[in-house]
Amino acid sequence: MVAKNAPVLSSRALNRATLERQLLLRRTAVPAKDAVTRLVGLQAQNTRPPYFQLLARLEGFDPTELSALMESREVVRIVTLRSTIHTHTADDALTLRPLVQPARDRELKMFRHGLTGVDLDRLASLGKELVEERPRTMKELREELTVHWPDADPRALAVAARCLLPLVQVTPRGLWGRSGQVALTTVEHWLGRASQQAPAPDGTVLRYLGAFGPASVKDMQMWAGLTRLREVFERLRPQLVTFRDEHGVELFDLPDAPRPGPDVPAPPRFLPEFDNVLLGHADRTRIIPAAYKGRNGVGNQAYGTVLVDGFLAALWRLDETADDATVTVQALGRLGREQREEITQEAVDLMTVMSRASAYDVRFAPFIDFGD
Repeated sequence: MVAKNAPVLSSRALNRATLERQLLLRRTAVPAKDAVTRLVGLQAQNTRPPYFQLLARLEGFDPTELSALMESREVVRIVTLRSTIHTHTADDALTLRPLVQPARDRELKMFRHGLTGVDLDRLASLGKELVEERPRTMKELREELTVHWPDADPRALAVAARCLLPLVQVTPRGLWGRSGQVALTTVEHWLGRASQQAPAPDGTVLRYLGAFGPASVKDMQMWAGLTRLREVFERLRPQLVTFRDEHGVELFDLPDAPRPGPDVPAPPRFLPEFDNVLLGHADRTRIIPAAYKGRNGVGNQAYGTVLVDGFLAALWRLDETADDATVTVQALGRLGREQREEITQEAVDLMTVMSRASAYDVRFAPFIDFGD
């Protein structure tokens, strides 16, 4: 039950607290690996977004720094939170993947009709042998497994292997300025280290609050793709402080976590599609105004997001040729002259780091009025 005397935090107060934890109120001079740890991973459904996520947060970020971490296997691409691909440190990959196994088990049940008669333990054992012999594509995995279960659905067989095994995408996939198809092996084989037993979720809850708080139980469950975390929050309650949002929902937080005032300036930031700050809560109005719900993506199709004064205010895309780079900004509401100037400078800074083009241009598409 929410304490009636718990302080109320407005959407702006929650916005500023979250942006501070996410390194989005000011760029910070920390190593990329430390930032990946602090943020509990970077959403990486596509290969380029992790680089843009760090560019928005780190002072002097060079994309080759993250690429080198991937090449040295200090960070990896692996399916974890919300059953989507994330870039995690090696340590987190070995612990978070077992923690979210229940979500993978639920995903596996969706394909059970295509797995009639399949011994899942044998499938996991055989799949492990195959991908540790050499990294395999999903197509290769399907073909190899179908030999053993010719009557099963080939796609279901490959999905089952992906759900049962902690598979990482090996490089060069995900490296900056390079390309490579998705090829998979186990995280243990790739890192040369054994996976850990699934840890108690308590530590991950505390890390989540440190990166995304103040937040509700439902927020944490949405972020992780897990259920039944209420008892964990209750167990941790003596260590935490509580608030309410404007709708009366109980929010938990670390006692010493920063909670800046709602009027602290928040400079414009260009976030890539699927940035975790946009996906880290069940109630996303702390970043996405209710009037713009769903405007930054439809289904699995998402667009780059421009934050102005801390909130979603525009969409963006980067188009490149060998010689020219153009950032196009599509405002969702009216932008003042000073805001447009700040956005333009941020876009130029983005292209300076992330594009090899010699000429840059920033364009503002016609204003879209979505109403109130």
